[in-house]
Amino acid sequence: MERETVNALILAGSREGQQDPLAKQAHVSHKAILPILGRPMIEYVVQALSKLSNINKIAVTIEQRSIVQDILPEYIQYLPAALGPSDSVIQAIETLGTPLLVTTADNPLLQPEWISHFLKEAELTKCDIAVGIALREQIETDVPNTRRTYIKLADGSFSGCNLFLFRTPQSIQVAKLWQKLEEHRKKPVKMGYLLGGKIILRYLLKCLTRNALKKRIYKLTKAKTHFVVMPWGQAAVDVDKLEDLKVVRTLMQN
Repeated sequence: MERETVNALILAGSREGQQDPLAKQAHVSHKAILPILGRPMIEYVVQALSKLSNINKIAVTIEQRSIVQDILPEYIQYLPAALGPSDSVIQAIETLGTPLLVTTADNPLLQPEWISHFLKEAELTKCDIAVGIALREQIETDVPNTRRTYIKLADGSFSGCNLFLFRTPQSIQVAKLWQKLEEHRKKPVKMGYLLGGKIILRYLLKCLTRNALKKRIYKLTKAKTHFVVMPWGQAAVDVDKLEDLKVVRTLMQN
C-alpha cells in the first residue's frame, strides 16, 4: 500500500516573542538554535524529517527566517511565527494543507523510525488527528533519569511526544480548540468550562480514559482523534529545562 505523503512543520518560535530561559542562559536568541554536541538543536529535527521519502515539504515557523536560514538546507520553507503554537499550526494548515505533521525544534532526539511508526499508525486508523504519546512505564524503563509531566488517566499515565498529525481538513477544529485553551491557560476555570465540567471531574476522580477523552474531543470538534502509543520512552524527552538538556546530551553521546 502506498504511504500518504505529508508536509511537516517544525515549531521554532518563542511564545509571545519572549526569550526562552534556556536560550538566554546559552546566549542565543532562540531555543531552536541552542547547541547540542556542537550543532543547533533544530538541525537534528530537520535531519530526521529529511530522511523520510513520504515527507514532502518541510517548513519552519519562526519570527525571522534569518535566525536559522544559514544553518538549515535551502529547501526549507519558512512561515512567520504567530503569538502561540496553536496559532502557528492554524496558519500552517491554511498554507500547507493537510496531512500536516507537526513537531518542535526542541525535539532533537527525534528519529526517522519514530516518525515512520507514528505516521503508519495514524494512517491505519483513518483518524482526523493523531497525537504521539509514551506511557509512563515505557519512559521510566527507557529513560529512568528523566522527569516528565504526565497526564494521569484511568487506563494509564502518559506524556506527549511532540508529534501531531493534522491528517484531514477537519483537524483544524482541534487546533482552534487548542487555541482557545491557550488563551485561557492561566485561567483554569475557563479552561474547564471549555472542556466541560464532567470531563474535568472524571479526570480529578481518576476515572477518565483515553477513549472518553477522544469522544469529548469529537463532540467539541467533530474530529476523530487517535493516540499513537510510541514504543520508545525517549520519544517523550524534549528540552524544556536544563535537566532535560543534560539528559539529551547523555543519550546522544551513548
